[in-house]
Amino acid sequence: MTGDRGLSGPHLARLLGEWRSGGPAYAALARAVRLLVLDGRLPLRTRLPGERELAEALGVSRTTATAAYAALREEGYLASRRGSGSWTRLPADPGVAPGPGPVGAGGAVIDLSCAASAAPDGDLHAALAKATSELPRHLPGPGYDAAGLPVLREAIAAYLSRLGAPTTSDQIFVSAGALHGLTLLLRVLSGPGDRVVVEHPTYAAALDAVRASGARPVPVPMLDDGWDLEMLASTFRQAAPGLAYLIADHQNPTGLSMSAGDRERLVALARATRTPLVVDEAIVGLHLDGEPQRSVAALDEAGETVITIGSMSKTFWAGLRIGWVRANPSLINRLAAARAALDISSPVIEQLMAVSLLEGAEPILARQREAARARRDVLVSALRSELPAWRFSVPPGGLCLWVELDAPRSTALAALADRHGVRLGAGPRFGVDGAFERFVRIPYSLPADVLVDAVGRLSVAWRGVVSGGAPVSEAAPALVA
Repeated sequence: MTGDRGLSGPHLARLLGEWRSGGPAYAALARAVRLLVLDGRLPLRTRLPGERELAEALGVSRTTATAAYAALREEGYLASRRGSGSWTRLPADPGVAPGPGPVGAGGAVIDLSCAASAAPDGDLHAALAKATSELPRHLPGPGYDAAGLPVLREAIAAYLSRLGAPTTSDQIFVSAGALHGLTLLLRVLSGPGDRVVVEHPTYAAALDAVRASGARPVPVPMLDDGWDLEMLASTFRQAAPGLAYLIADHQNPTGLSMSAGDRERLVALARATRTPLVVDEAIVGLHLDGEPQRSVAALDEAGETVITIGSMSKTFWAGLRIGWVRANPSLINRLAAARAALDISSPVIEQLMAVSLLEGAEPILARQREAARARRDVLVSALRSELPAWRFSVPPGGLCLWVELDAPRSTALAALADRHGVRLGAGPRFGVDGAFERFVRIPYSLPADVLVDAVGRLSVAWRGVVSGGAPVSEAAPALVA
């Protein structure tokens, strides 16, 4: 198999940064490329520049570049074929040495695999009471409306308009959450074998949805401070994807938000390459520091390029399975027709609850942000105290930290943490083909005292990992929300 896309020598040089360290230059270069692959900043199946081109870009001899590529091939991080070049890959997992039996976890299982808000106090009860009083008006009908109740479509359109993206009700399709909306979009806009561009890392369930549709995720790495628009442009043009899926606000799992300038460039790029752009706005509303960015959809006045998906689950309550797709009316009608093969429509009572919550969204979300900000600060303090060698940036919004470990042992940590009563989203769950072994996602959606307890257990588990006591066969559960 050859690479999905090619990388120029200057581009790889920028990704490598200050790669020189002690020892032979070829070994330092090989280590730097290997780390890019393990961290997911250099996606798998990326065709690397030729040895001569890389040598010129780095200012080293061709012998150094040749020896580094040879070392990477021997370690299994590079595959080559005469006439086709060399592209990135991962070696077979060497495994982790089995360790002793379970250590007492002391208490109930703490589930850190799910990043979703708890219900705001009292608001759901009030919404349910109001929905119950409204229900009799809908009982004479069948209760089926594939695109959603008109009253909810109007409420969602008004909510999105208040957020800066002028919207009409015929642009709204009501789904059973954002993931359900993405699943339907994959059915309508792509097919088996099609490529779908995704950020790397990205939302684990979205990767599962892409694979389940028969499409193939093509990862584009995130940079430390944002999106690699140069590689996005290259991938859009070379891979000819059926669509691209991105999270521009409080990206899951990194917590990054795209700048205003990059949003404009992204929309222009998608329009120029005729790539449908599906932007996940499920975490919009959870800006914890500073002001929110303008919606990407607001930059697409014609409504032909940007499709947004949203949800009540991440911001209001995970148990309220109501979401939406915002698109042009023609696509909305196609989604409604495609839904007939899945679940026909969303429950009426939940749709009516969503109407009530969206009408009073601003004060509810303000309280949700205040609670999330306090939990984030508790988690940050606990990690810095218990595991000071782990590195992370404090995100200005969202629900999770993307934490870099001091060794690429994420899967091993998730395995041993489970034996200490903590379920954890290992880094590879958020990447393609085993990347991100150096990272874990830790959400701050649980109560403060539970987060402190979880970090204590993770500290004990990590000591077990670095001493070689984590059985890889007991990896973290598949569900990561």
